[in-house]
Amino acid sequence: MVKRPFDIDARLAALTAADSSQFSMAIDADGGWHYQGSRIPRPALVELFATALQRAPDGSYWLVTPFEAGRVEVADVPFTVVELACPAPGPEQTIRLRTNLDQWVDLDARHPLAMRPPPGGGSPAPYVTVRPAASTRLALEARLLRPVFYHLVDLAEPAPDGRELLVRSAGVVFSLGRLDPS
Repeated sequence: MVKRPFDIDARLAALTAADSSQFSMAIDADGGWHYQGSRIPRPALVELFATALQRAPDGSYWLVTPFEAGRVEVADVPFTVVELACPAPGPEQTIRLRTNLDQWVDLDARHPLAMRPPPGGGSPAPYVTVRPAASTRLALEARLLRPVFYHLVDLAEPAPDGRELLVRSAGVVFSLGRLDPS
């Protein structure tokens, strides 16, 4: 018997087309994972679930394994950034970000920063790609918590024209937004 590799993209396409099973699993706006309305207290279990989390082309979130799959309701994005490290501040700096699941990512071209309003509207918030898009799957992102964003602002500089606040990391320049002229 020949084993075929697990085709996650085909499985995800079939699930979204059928609008299949709900897992009674949700991720709140603070990155907390819940099952049947109760917060999942074990970080190791949440980390395991996160490895199976995928985002379909329609923007929906799914836990997908070779044996089971189900939709996950996500209030904003599945992760938050809880810490920033910049070991060597300066023009050649690389900013490192740690998620609520203890995963470190470098702020770089594969893990870009974007400022946009959260799903409910309001002022733009900072988001970073944690797991880049792959094949038909969309990227998974994290929202920077306020103290982390303030640390990022400390590392930023005004654009040469003075109209925008920019931060450089791993040779890439990211905008933190327009500066108020007053």
